[in-house]
Amino acid sequence: MEGAAVTLTSCGGRQAAETSEAAPPLATLFDRPGWEHMQRLGFLARNSLRYALYFALVFSCLAVAGIDESSAATHNYYARPTISGSPPTAATVGQPYSFTPTASAPRNIAIHFSISNRPAWAAFNTSTGTLSGTPAATNVGVYSSIVIKAYDRFGSAALPAFSITVASATTPAAQPPVISGSPPPTVTAGSAYSFQPTASDPSGKALSFSIQNKPSWASFSIATGAVTGTPTTAQEGTYSNIVITASDGTASASLKAFSISVVAPVAGPSISGTPATSVTAGSAYSFTPTTQNPNGGTLTYSVQNKPAWASFNTNTGLLSGTPLAVNVGSYSGIVISVSDGTSSAALPAFAITVNAAAGGTTTGSATISWTAPTQNVDGTPLTDLAGYRIYYGTSAASLSNSVTIASSTATSYTIGNLSSATWYFAVSSYASTGQESALSNIGSKTIP
Repeated sequence: MEGAAVTLTSCGGRQAAETSEAAPPLATLFDRPGWEHMQRLGFLARNSLRYALYFALVFSCLAVAGIDESSAATHNYYARPTISGSPPTAATVGQPYSFTPTASAPRNIAIHFSISNRPAWAAFNTSTGTLSGTPAATNVGVYSSIVIKAYDRFGSAALPAFSITVASATTPAAQPPVISGSPPPTVTAGSAYSFQPTASDPSGKALSFSIQNKPSWASFSIATGAVTGTPTTAQEGTYSNIVITASDGTASASLKAFSISVVAPVAGPSISGTPATSVTAGSAYSFTPTTQNPNGGTLTYSVQNKPAWASFNTNTGLLSGTPLAVNVGSYSGIVISVSDGTSSAALPAFAITVNAAAGGTTTGSATISWTAPTQNVDGTPLTDLAGYRIYYGTSAASLSNSVTIASSTATSYTIGNLSSATWYFAVSSYASTGQESALSNIGSKTIP
């Protein structure tokens, strides 16, 4: 044939034929992109007769290498990259969103990424294919037809188009305040009532309080929820369906409805009786008051300004004794009281006059005068003066008689029925607490 010589090379590399155009090496025949194959095939078509022996040699070499025609056709060094993954289709305002696809290419050829219809609130990494971002409240909505592609110099592959729906963040429900407490169910007329609930707010908000069916005798604090007041006997009865509520301005909580019963006060002990107001020197004196105790408890008795010659029984209230001739005189301001531990009652103050026995001599009296004290022993002003006590007797060393003057304004006192003798007198003062001062200077008077 006319034309260039054809050179054929055997599988072992030996020359088989020659042509004037260089024949494509075996390796380059299949490991090329499609367009290069077309160029090569065009070349071969122009020289079809010349290269019949060349193709026979090629397929002969493939058979020797163990590669058949079908596998040679599918031996694709230049295959496109692959991409996979399932992007999340929902996002929440204020919460991060992120998706990275999985991609690969034959023989580790470098891959790059691109995106179509990227949401405005998201960023895209062209090196990794990562789509990420945090949507804001203004981004609520649906973002459709998003397509992520992977590509290299030989081709590309894409994920199916997908959408992302951005939803508003869920706001936790407000927690209501907590309120607790056990209101006293009763109060005695004339006694103070007080109740304040315990309350708190989980969110730390300030609380205010309100009340329904507040008793007319009570006051209520909107700042603390306290119920206070002192009902009178005219307000005895039951006050029902009282409800105290705490509120933080958004949510509220209430105590269970409760009632307050105003009850009548329990009567305390009573005391009565008419004590004898005189006794003769040398004769026995005795008086026991009559008492009643509605509560049935134990009663105790006390006495004020007890005569020195008398004794007193705190269990029975008995005042008794036998005055002597030296005890002749008047003993005033005597008060006998009874108590059940809660309330008390007392007899009106009374006096006992000790008269001289028949045949005795009662020829005189003595008036004792003093100046009211104005200071305590430590120099501080005296503000709680309650009265005075006069101690007297026929010996300056033994003032065995006494009389109490329950008056802070008295400045003199007369003791009568004094027998013939020299009598000695001294005065002390006492405070409302019962504390008594030292005795004054001793004075005397002789009764002829």
